[in-house]
Amino acid sequence: MKKHNFSAGPCILPQDVIQKASEAVINFNNDNLSLIEISHRSKPFVEVMEQARNLVKELLELPNGYSVLFLQGGASLEFLMVPLNLMKEKDGKAAYTNTGAWAKKSITEAKQFGEVIVVGDSSDKNYNYIPKGYKIPSDVDYFHCTSNNTIFGTQMKVFPEVPSLMVCDMSSDIFSRKIDVSKFDLIYAGAQKNMGPAGATLVIVKNEILGRTGRKISTMLDYNTHISKDSMFNTPPVFSIYVSMLTLQWIKDHGGIEWIEQINNQKSELIYNEIDRNPLFEGVARKEDRSNMNVTFTLTDSTLEETFNQMWNGAGISGLNGHRSVGGYRASIYNAMPIESVQVLVDIMKNLENI
Repeated sequence: MKKHNFSAGPCILPQDVIQKASEAVINFNNDNLSLIEISHRSKPFVEVMEQARNLVKELLELPNGYSVLFLQGGASLEFLMVPLNLMKEKDGKAAYTNTGAWAKKSITEAKQFGEVIVVGDSSDKNYNYIPKGYKIPSDVDYFHCTSNNTIFGTQMKVFPEVPSLMVCDMSSDIFSRKIDVSKFDLIYAGAQKNMGPAGATLVIVKNEILGRTGRKISTMLDYNTHISKDSMFNTPPVFSIYVSMLTLQWIKDHGGIEWIEQINNQKSELIYNEIDRNPLFEGVARKEDRSNMNVTFTLTDSTLEETFNQMWNGAGISGLNGHRSVGGYRASIYNAMPIESVQVLVDIMKNLENI
């Protein structure tokens, strides 16, 4: 029986997507060739790339003037590419929020290229909240934030008004809720949370913001290079892009972003209600900043840890242990997580109370 996969990443994927992907690995397009051995320049894969880009545009209602890229290197490479492409070579300056481990890493990379102003910082409470009320200087080249913090279970519910360019790392909540893309100048997201297997990184960038830094950029690290080559300057991660395309089509076929956002709200409400009701559990993140993707919680009685672990393991639950930075438990309930799996976990939490 398929396990209930609460892993923080790589993510759970829809079962019909996995089925179609597995079939393509054996025989893609009935051409008697595997997806992973065809040329990325071949017409069948060029069509996959084009369909994947079009689905991104359609699902997110992308305005004109944006390019959709499928790159490599994960969000970690974007931590470098963003300042390299957007921060001015002379007197460059950017504003960042420090809301978790990945935000902190993005700040470290940006400091190599210019001045970094941390305008909001939740490290004082081990990142259990989203900073608010901060002021973004008007003279920065861009503002960078992380929409969802996988390790600590926090999520930005509202995005600030920005006097310059707005950049966001949406690796762990992209396609999970409605967003107004026109408010952002660059969005990036690793595929392995809500789109597909690790290997591809989605970048959505407003074309007009590029080429303004006065800096000579290495060819491979220049967004304009990848725009001009339709994400095929080098061999793209064929399998990851194909599975991402299937996943985006799955979202579209079921009703789009509005549909999946409603499902995600139901799942998160189900488990948070139990955390708040059950005296044996306590949420880690502040209530107003709780993530709809990564639910972090702890036991109020540590002596029950072994019993609880045996219960959820015995029920076929996988990937529930919290990150070492937080401890406790983390239920990652990405788009493809069925509400039935969340109910299994909630039932175990209820049963623990009755022992």
